Amino acid sequence: MSSTEAVETTGPAGPTGLADSARELAEGRTTSVEQVTAALRRIEESRSTLNAFRHLRAEAALAEAAEADRRLAAGERLPLLGVPVAVKDDTDVAGMPTYFGCDGDLPAATADSEAVRRLRAAGAVIVGKTNSCELGQWPFTEGPAFGATRNPWHTGHTPGGSSGGSAAAVAAGLVPAALGSDGAGSVRIPAAWTHLVGIKPQRGRISGHPYTDAFQGLTVNGPLARTVADAALLLDAVAGSHPEDQHRPPPVAAAAAARRDPGRLRIALAWRPPLTLTGSAPHPDVRRAVLALAEALARLGHDVQEARPHYGLIGLGFVPRATAGIAELAARHPDPALLDPRTRSALRTGTRLGGRVVRAAREREVRQHRRIGGFFRPSRTGAGYDVLLTPTTALPPPPIGRFDGLSAWRTDLAMTEACPYAWPWNVLGWPGINVPAGFTGDGLPVGAQLLGPSRSEERLISLAAQLEADRRWYEHRPPAPSPRSGPAAGG
Repeated sequence: MSSTEAVETTGPAGPTGLADSARELAEGRTTSVEQVTAALRRIEESRSTLNAFRHLRAEAALAEAAEADRRLAAGERLPLLGVPVAVKDDTDVAGMPTYFGCDGDLPAATADSEAVRRLRAAGAVIVGKTNSCELGQWPFTEGPAFGATRNPWHTGHTPGGSSGGSAAAVAAGLVPAALGSDGAGSVRIPAAWTHLVGIKPQRGRISGHPYTDAFQGLTVNGPLARTVADAALLLDAVAGSHPEDQHRPPPVAAAAAARRDPGRLRIALAWRPPLTLTGSAPHPDVRRAVLALAEALARLGHDVQEARPHYGLIGLGFVPRATAGIAELAARHPDPALLDPRTRSALRTGTRLGGRVVRAAREREVRQHRRIGGFFRPSRTGAGYDVLLTPTTALPPPPIGRFDGLSAWRTDLAMTEACPYAWPWNVLGWPGINVPAGFTGDGLPVGAQLLGPSRSEERLISLAAQLEADRRWYEHRPPAPSPRSGPAAGG
């Protein structure tokens, strides 16, 4: 099967989405205490099956929910006042350690990150922090510190990574939306593998402060939700800069874009990923699903053509930055011996490639913008494309444990084979959106990326919303959780 229409089960009804939750609170049809209590109950009930959360802040969240109810009763209105949400465990929340998938004793953060500050300013109640693989390196969410986070569509498979906990939590309906981060596809990959909308915004759109240049500029925060409107609402709530941020793009109106027709667009469908030396090609089920999505776009009136961006050797701009970023974070761990051997290998590589090599990699970005940006600009040979469509991943969600026991090199090869499409847009710092593309014959979700040039979020969001209205992917939910076989989830 290759389309959402072919899925036989729509799963349990589950809770309402982010926008509906906020609307119900504003209209007095429910209370924040009720919503937060229900979210905490769902999270606890799912621990043995999904293991999506590293930390809950149940007592504090319920107190904040009660305060939100008082504010609502007094007539106050904010975009997310009283709505429960989750954040990934690379995000500082005052009073909680930021483990970022690591084992060991880490101190509690003394202040909220800028993204969390903005979430609170919008009225959201943060119920907890979701699991991530160690330092966000891999497209799976497993590790000795917390066990394995599992895919709600099939608990024998990964939800992806590194924002796998956030994706599993939203896909399973534990919370209506969650924040993740994306340094090489870490929002888009788990969104693809859990049937969600995941937005990687423009670099600087959402502040990463106190990390002002995370992973040498590769990593940005982004929302995960079941609908485009919900993802756009969360993006609007957290978008904005901190005074110390290096990148400060002008604001966008994401929620308004989700209500706007995108117009007729030129869309390039690209199957070949950048050079990775793995010979990656999309799995037949992935190819069928993405092709069905391209056909839907053509039916909606867009000009869809197969094309090939000129990526060049963009990997030369990625590897030094990624490994240097891991080295910078790993060096802060109070007990490096507790880190995964693959993390320690990346630390050594990142230390060797730091300094001059990283500076050269970053200087190369201007030429990469010019070369790949030419794909979107009119030229003597014709009009430029408006949007690039690619698979989000080459493979469906791998089984839990697929990467266990591999060396650092073999892990890199295996994850590059599975996920060769997402990371170039992190090098460029440009926006992209994963949209659900359909399901494999075994019922596992796969996704497609809508990619654009600099600061093109509004166009991508409008196009995704138009596609969503046609495909209605939000009607399909994973099956109700059931006890699984195999080793305990941990955590």
